[in-house]
Amino acid sequence: MTVVVVGAGIAGLACARELVDAGITARVVERRGTVGGRLASELIGGRWVDTGAAYLTGDDPAFLGRLQSWRIAGLAHPWTDTLRGQQGEPVTRWAAPGGLNSLAADLARGLDITLGAEVTELPEAAAVVLAMPGPQAAGLADFPEQSWSPVVTAILTYGERSWPDFAGAFVNDHPVLATVADDGDRRGDRAPVLVAHSTADYARENRDGEPLAEAVGEVLGIDEKPHIETRYWPYAQPRPGTGDFARQGNVYLCGDAFGRPRVQTAWLSGRAVARAICQSTDR
Repeated sequence: MTVVVVGAGIAGLACARELVDAGITARVVERRGTVGGRLASELIGGRWVDTGAAYLTGDDPAFLGRLQSWRIAGLAHPWTDTLRGQQGEPVTRWAAPGGLNSLAADLARGLDITLGAEVTELPEAAAVVLAMPGPQAAGLADFPEQSWSPVVTAILTYGERSWPDFAGAFVNDHPVLATVADDGDRRGDRAPVLVAHSTADYARENRDGEPLAEAVGEVLGIDEKPHIETRYWPYAQPRPGTGDFARQGNVYLCGDAFGRPRVQTAWLSGRAVARAICQSTDR
C-alpha cells in the first residue's frame, strides 16, 4: 500500500518516518520549497536564525528520546529552563546550533519528498494524511473547524550586543510584543541578533516589524535601531484541541492543534496517525 502525506512539517515528517520504519510506502508532498513548516531557519547575515518556532520542549518519553538522539548527533542541546516573565515551573527548552530546521531535515533524510508541489485535491492513495493547519485542510476534506492565530516575527540585527545577558522573555500583557529570544544566546555564537514574536491581535491587523523593534528596545533598554526583517505566519498558534488526530474514512488530519500547541504535540500526532494506519491494514 502507499500512503500520501500532504505537508512536510514536523507532523508530516514524523508520520512518514513511522510509516517507512513499519515497512509502508509513504510519499510526502510539500507546497513550499523546504521541509519543516514552522521549524523554520534561514541564513541571515551568514548565520542561521530561527524564524518560526523559538525552541522545543518535551515531557513525553518518546519525544524526550528523540531529543536525546538529536543531542547525541550534535544537532540539538538544552538551552535554558528559565525565560523572563515565565510563569509556572522551570521547563527545559532545547535549541539547535544549525537552526531548528536542521532537525526537520534530519527526520526527512531518506524519505520520498516532493517539494514545491501544491495539492488542490485529495490524491489517490490507500490513505491520505493531511499534516497541516485545519483551515488549509478545509479545501481538501471536511474536518471539524480549527481556530488558529497569526504571528509576525521580526528578526532584529544590531551592530553590537548592548543588552544584559538573557535567553528570552515572555512579555506579558503587551499589546504588540509577545516574546523575544536572544538568537545569539540560543545559537551559542553571541551574535547581536534578537527575534521577536508579536501578539495575535497585532498580527491580525499589521505586518510591520518596526513597532516590534521599538517594543523590544523599550523592554530591554536598547537605544540602537536594528536592521529589521519580518516574516508572517498566518497559522502560528492553534486553539488546543482534543484527541491525537481526526479521521474521515481513509483521510487523516494531524498536527499541533491536537493537544497543547508545541512541536512535541505535532510529532506525537503524526506518529499516532501512522500507527493507526498500520493497525487498520494488513498491508
